[in-house]
Amino acid sequence: MRETVSKFLDYLKTEKGSSQNTIASYERDVNNLINYLESNSLTIGKITNTNLNSYLINLEKMGRAPSTISRNVASIHSYFRYLYKNDMIKQDPSSNLLSPKIEKKLPEVLTMEEVDILLSQPSDNDCKGIRDKAMLEVLYATGIRVSELINLKKDDININLGYIKCNDKKKERIIPMGQVSKDALSNYLDHAREIMIKDPGEDILFVSCLGHKMSRQGFWKIVKSYANKAGIYKKITPHILRHSFATHLVENGADLRSVQEMLGHSDISTTQIYAKMSNNRLKEVYSKAHPRA
Repeated sequence: MRETVSKFLDYLKTEKGSSQNTIASYERDVNNLINYLESNSLTIGKITNTNLNSYLINLEKMGRAPSTISRNVASIHSYFRYLYKNDMIKQDPSSNLLSPKIEKKLPEVLTMEEVDILLSQPSDNDCKGIRDKAMLEVLYATGIRVSELINLKKDDININLGYIKCNDKKKERIIPMGQVSKDALSNYLDHAREIMIKDPGEDILFVSCLGHKMSRQGFWKIVKSYANKAGIYKKITPHILRHSFATHLVENGADLRSVQEMLGHSDISTTQIYAKMSNNRLKEVYSKAHPRA
């Protein structure tokens, strides 16, 4: 069996052009399988689907994570497909092998109270604070991606009608804004942007302190600094206000189709995670508040 593993690894390297990390993972997974099979006196020609399922059950008993087991299944599939296609075995025992279901981890979100505290941190006494306030308010008001936020152009906003126009890779989205975000944006346009820009022809809406387009990393640092200032020690990412926007909308009765459209999700199954988060929150509230919970 060891010879077949060497040939399989050569195939991954020379014919499939797999990365070193992929080859190393497959080598480790397949060798662990071979060790298990040899300890049970099994040869290549006698391996069955039942044997492979027993191996996966053994991994589970050893406490391996579902993601690790799923990767092992992929390695085993690839190995036995190679053996079968090269006539080293008469049938592929891995053909009906199924990966364990990996439950998607719910994203971190802020509570409504934490959002209020975070968005109250920027100062309105200087251009940077006014800009930061507007960026945070627009992000939470619309749920757009950080990449979309930093790429907004001045012509993409209509404060009078209260909406922004967002162009993602697939289509254009029109997203409404509330009064608070409109006020913050107006304050930025009236009292900060013209001072911050270096080129009068600059069309990017939110500019850095150097007067040019801001980077994702630059905005991430802004969010993190205000979170620390606010005493919020959750894992802060540039996406946290987008997740919070969607979760709070669903918690307050917004229908999933509308949230899907505002977020720009092509598949509603992606949006349904926020309904699950809302349900979890309702259960938590119930268990704390109901006298017979």
